[in-house]
Amino acid sequence: MTDLRKPRESLSLAEARRVALAAQGFGVPRPERDVGIRDVQSVINRVAQFQVDSINVVTRAHYLPLFSRLGGYDPALLDRAAHRAPRRLFEYWGHAASLIDVTLQPCLRFRMAAAAEHAWQSMVRIQRERPEIVDHVRAEVAAHGPISARQLEFVEEVRDRSDWGWNWSAVKTALEWVFFTGEVTSAFRNSQFERVYDLTERVLPRSVVESPTPTDSDAIRTLVGRAARALGVASESCLRDYFRLGAQVTRTAINELVESGELRPVRVRGWDRPAWLWHRARVPRRVQAQALVSPFDSLVFERSRLESLFDFCYRIEIYVPQAQRQHGYYVYPFLLGEQFVARTDLKADRTAGIFRVQSAWLERNARPRAPEVAAALADELATLADWLGLGDVEVADRGDLAAELARQLALRNGA
Repeated sequence: MTDLRKPRESLSLAEARRVALAAQGFGVPRPERDVGIRDVQSVINRVAQFQVDSINVVTRAHYLPLFSRLGGYDPALLDRAAHRAPRRLFEYWGHAASLIDVTLQPCLRFRMAAAAEHAWQSMVRIQRERPEIVDHVRAEVAAHGPISARQLEFVEEVRDRSDWGWNWSAVKTALEWVFFTGEVTSAFRNSQFERVYDLTERVLPRSVVESPTPTDSDAIRTLVGRAARALGVASESCLRDYFRLGAQVTRTAINELVESGELRPVRVRGWDRPAWLWHRARVPRRVQAQALVSPFDSLVFERSRLESLFDFCYRIEIYVPQAQRQHGYYVYPFLLGEQFVARTDLKADRTAGIFRVQSAWLERNARPRAPEVAAALADELATLADWLGLGDVEVADRGDLAAELARQLALRNGA
C-alpha cells in the first residue's frame, strides 16, 4: 500500500476506487479463522453504522455488511455488540435507522435536542397537541421497560380509556417521539423485529451516558470526520449524506477539518466537483474483493458517488411495481476485484431450504469475463447460502448471466 502521509494533490479514478474500498474494509482478506468480537469492532470503527431495515428477504439488513467484509460469522456477535453490555452499538437515526457506534451518541444529541425540526410531523404533532400521551408513555417506559409499543398498547387496551381514547398508533407515535429525543432508546428488537424501549440511561454504557454533550459544531465536525474515515475520499454531498447532515454545517466542518489536517483537498480525475481525502487513507496497489453487497450497505449509501466512482448505476426496486422492475425486487451488487461486475435478485426460501437466485445480470464492463464472474459469484452465493443455513442454490432463467451462473454452480457441485 502507498502511505498517504505525504499530501496527494490528485487521484486517478482507479486510485479513488481503491481508497473507497479500503476505507470500507474491502482492502484486506477475510479472516481464515473464526470471526470474533474484535473483528466486529474493527468494522464498526471503519463504517460507524449499520443501517436497519425491516425487509427480511435474505436476512435483516444490519447483519449483511459484516458478512460482506468478514465472510461467515456468528450473527450472535452483532446481537451481543448491539444488545448486551458493554454495548458497542446503539440504535438511532444516522444515515437512516441504524445501529451506530455507541461512542457517537453524544455527537447525535444535537439531533435529539432539535427533534421538533427533524422528526416526522406525526411525532411533532402528538407532542404538541397531546403532551399527556407523551408524558404517560414516558412514565410507563420508566416503570415497566423494556417494553414494546405492542405491549404498552395492550396495557392501555385493558385499562379504562374513557379519558384518553388512545389507539395503537398514538402510543407508537409517542414512543417514537421520545425515542427521537433520546429519552428512551431501543434495548433490543423482539422476534417480530419491533423496538423494545427502555430509558437511555438503563441501556447505554455509563461512560457514554455521563459523557459531556459537545457543542453542535464539535459534534458535527466529529460526524463529518467519521464519514470521511468511512469513505476515504469524498465530495461534500457524500460527507453530508453519510449521517444526513445539513449543507452549511457540513461545509463549516470540512473547512475546520482541512485546517486541522484531518481532511486534505484532492482532485479526483473525472470528477467535476471538489473532493477531500481522509488524512490516514491509503491507496492499495490492488484490491482483491469478492462480496455480495446489501442494498443498505454503507458502501452504496450515496448512489451518485457509486456511479461516479464505479460507473455503476444502482437503484433499489422494492417500491417499483413488479412489471416495471428492471433487475428484481431485492438486488445485490456483486463486487469482484475493484469493480461491480454483476447484480442478482436474491431470496432465502426458508420453507423449502433453498437459496433462490431470481435473476442474475452481468455488468457492461464485465461482459468479456462472464465465466470468471459467474464462477466467483457461484462461490459467493454458496458461501452466503451456507451462512444462512440453506441448502441448494437455484437459479431462475432471468437475466443475461443466469445461464452461465447455473452452469458454474452445477460444475461447482460436480454435476
